Parts: sequence; C-alpha cells; structure tokens
Amino acid sequence: MINATVPLDKARAELAEHYDLSFSPAVKAETADLYDRVRDQIPEVEWAFYAPLIRTINALKKEKDAVILAHNYQTPQIFFGVADFVGDSLQLAIEATKVSQSVIVQCGVHFMAETSKLLNPEKTVLIPDSRAGCSLASSITPEDVMAMRAQYPGAPVVTYVNTSADVKAVTDVCCTSSNALEIVDGVEGDTVIMIPDQYLAQNTAKKTKKKIVTWAGACEVHETFTANDIEELRASYPGAKIIAHPECPPDVIDAVDFSGSTSGMINWVKTEKPTKVVMVTECSMSDNVAAETPEVEFLRGCNFCPHMKRINLENILWSLHTGTEEITVPEDIAGPARAAVERMINFGKKSH
Repeated sequence: MINATVPLDKARAELAEHYDLSFSPAVKAETADLYDRVRDQIPEVEWAFYAPLIRTINALKKEKDAVILAHNYQTPQIFFGVADFVGDSLQLAIEATKVSQSVIVQCGVHFMAETSKLLNPEKTVLIPDSRAGCSLASSITPEDVMAMRAQYPGAPVVTYVNTSADVKAVTDVCCTSSNALEIVDGVEGDTVIMIPDQYLAQNTAKKTKKKIVTWAGACEVHETFTANDIEELRASYPGAKIIAHPECPPDVIDAVDFSGSTSGMINWVKTEKPTKVVMVTECSMSDNVAAETPEVEFLRGCNFCPHMKRINLENILWSLHTGTEEITVPEDIAGPARAAVERMINFGKKSH
C-alpha cells in the first residue's frame, strides 16, 4: 500500500501523472553505479521497476529539502538507492539531531519516526506508512510502566527505544541493544526495571551485577529463533559462523559465535570477514551487509519483519509528493519522552 488511507491504484495513477516512472536507457545509465552495489541482491529485471522510482525520489528529496533516514532492516533498493543515512536505532537517533534539512522521511517503523520527531520538534517528520508498527512497542503501555514503578519504588526505568513516545515519557532513560549494558550499569541503584524486551533484558542481566526486572515483551522477528535452530544451521552449513541479535532468547545467544546490535553485527562481519556467515536477524539486513562484503558468503537463517516491509519505494515517493504521513507528538508527551532519549545520547558522550 502507498499508505494507510489512499488506495494503491489511485496513488499510482497520481504519481504517474506527475513523474515519468518508465525505465529508459537514460534511467539505466543514471542509476548504473547504484545497481552495481546491489546486483547480487536484486535481479536486473526488478531493477527496471525500481530504478525510475529511485531516480525520482532522489531528485524530489532535494526539491523538498528532505533527508531520508533508513534502518538496517530496509530493503537494498531503499538502503542503497535512496537513503542519505543508514544505521540502527541509536545511529539514526543521533543522526536525526544533526540533519539540516527541514523534512525527515523515516524509513523504518513508527517508533523510529516518533523518535526523530522528539529530537527535531521544529522539523516535519514523515513516515511512508504509519501502519509500520512494532510488536515490542505495542506490548506495553504507560500504565504498565507506572504499575512496575509502584511495585519497585525508586528503581530506575530503562526503556528500549522500541517503544512509543507515551511509554518513553514515563521512563528515566532509553537504551538500544548497542548501549543497553552501559546504560544499566550507569544508572543509580542495584535494581533496574528494563523494558519491554524480555530477552534483551535477560541477556543484559548476564553481564551486570544489578538485578534486572523484566517485562514480557519480545520482537516477533527474533523471539521465534531457538537453540535447536542454531544446531540445525550448524549441521546444514559446516564451518559457517553464526551471529545473532540480543533480542533473541538467551539459549540462542549462548549457542552462537557472536551477539550484538545490528551495528555490532555489521562491524563484526566487516572486521572478521568470515568465509561463511549466518545472520540470525532480519533478512534484508543480511542482504545489505552482503552487498558491502562480497568476499563473505551469506547463508540464510533469518526472518522478515512485516512492519519494516510496509515501507517501499512507491510510498516513499508518495510521502515526498504529498507531505504525508506526518508524525506529531503532543508536547506534554514529547517533553519528558525527549528527555529520556537525550539522556541516552548523553550517556554515550560522557563515556567517550
């Protein structure tokens, strides 16, 4: 779908009225360098469809004074074709504070767009499809957080950025998978409420002396992986290194060769350069890293995120064309939520 409210056929017809979306020798030539980066991930017959959209988006974002931020889970045609900045949640949160453009198009899920808006209240923040949600973000409410605070008086609340602004607003400090341990060890007290991902919290608890109170939330991409899956992957791919995201259950993390955030996994592959690797995470991320490390053979052991896949080139173009769908956060929520995110970012500044 183009977005949550406009019929696909109507949107496509309107885009065709305003932009030449046909594939031509000129389009092929203009996008040749981009295609060279992804030719192992995208068949040439598909590129003929993507290339006109990519060329149009890149021209239109300049006209609209827009910048495109894309998460590592976005498809290669977005990640390499139109994104100005790419990264994990923490990288995008920090990058959002640096952009000079007046419009931010967030190619990710809804909480990421909210975070960009929190950090850029004066800018226009767009998400191509507001239905791009997150199982973690929907697993907890502000009322749930307040109930936990009442049960553990004085315990600081460390909240994963994979949450709504409403939840961030009743939080002491946010974290991502790349800085969770640093944040937990850095807050005061021997007991820490860490929400909402139970597996990230459990995996962090193994590395800290503090007591971690968890919430029963999980990422639908990572929670289904099991230790048996890792055993089967090792049997199927002898000699391959297997790496996983800390949103996976602890028995999975114990069974793999390396565990880290999306940026941590990417850096590990680029540094270690294993002959063969299986990335136990979202499939498009494997495709994107494979395009950057052609000397490494990538083997499948991943899941697709249905929410991330709601974002596509067509609705990115529609978003730029129409200025929709705009993210807004009421200031009574935005103020305290912004403070929780900024405390997370400042943690990193203090420790380096």
